[in-house]
Amino acid sequence: MSRPPIQIEVFSSPGCDRCGRASELLREIMHELPSDRIQWREVDVVEELDYAVKLGVLSMPSIAIDGELVFKSQPSMKELRETLEARLQTGDA
Repeated sequence: MSRPPIQIEVFSSPGCDRCGRASELLREIMHELPSDRIQWREVDVVEELDYAVKLGVLSMPSIAIDGELVFKSQPSMKELRETLEARLQTGDA
């Protein structure tokens, strides 16, 4: 039985330069990992403020994985890759 894909959400705000970099990191990593096992979307905190507050987003960029705020600030490429690889390997996704 196949597992559902990991759901990644990148929380950003309009005009945030660092937020664009977080999305770039994720795009780069997506080329290295099985794309059928990962789904992601960008969340504009202005448009989805209630949802961002519910997850505890206090600064941008922040990254949630499967509905859990995992990175409260921009992670390094290494941190993000290792976190995603671990979830893919252990089946925590």
